[in-house]
Amino acid sequence: MSKVVKEFESVRAAVLTVSDTCTEENDTSGQYLVEQLSEAGHQLCDKAIVIDDIYQIRAILSRWIADANIQAVLVTGGTGFSGRDSTPEAVAPLFDKAVEGFGELFRYLSYQEIGTSTVQSRALAGLANNTVVFCVPGSTGACRTAWEGILKEQLDNRHRPCNFVGVLSTREKIL
Repeated sequence: MSKVVKEFESVRAAVLTVSDTCTEENDTSGQYLVEQLSEAGHQLCDKAIVIDDIYQIRAILSRWIADANIQAVLVTGGTGFSGRDSTPEAVAPLFDKAVEGFGELFRYLSYQEIGTSTVQSRALAGLANNTVVFCVPGSTGACRTAWEGILKEQLDNRHRPCNFVGVLSTREKIL
């Protein structure tokens, strides 16, 4: 019995960095995600940096979720507990379905690297208008952990037994 080998499907993605201090010149986390998407064969549709403000985060994210050309959004930053960290509060209300296991798995993987400090990560993911949104901490190391341990496979239609591309590639946007 032969295995059916699926052809790779490129995902159209956007990257959002949430930070009060980052610029395009020093946004290593956002740039890391852009590079990984590109190396994996995905298409970058947009990239932005926004200050850690619930309504400004929602404005950009809502625009991308409504855009039929964007299938996935990777958000880095604003997931901790310090003063202005508000990514979960901004993003979670936009979800139609939460991906509960994402935050759990991210913290498990992160625990291997940074120990109990991982409990201060409020990484989360969900589906909004059939767009998958992943939110990870703002450090480049955390972005690497998320990409290598979860995102790379979950954005690859060849990963078995399941991945998010099947949900995204057959979707019809509700406009």
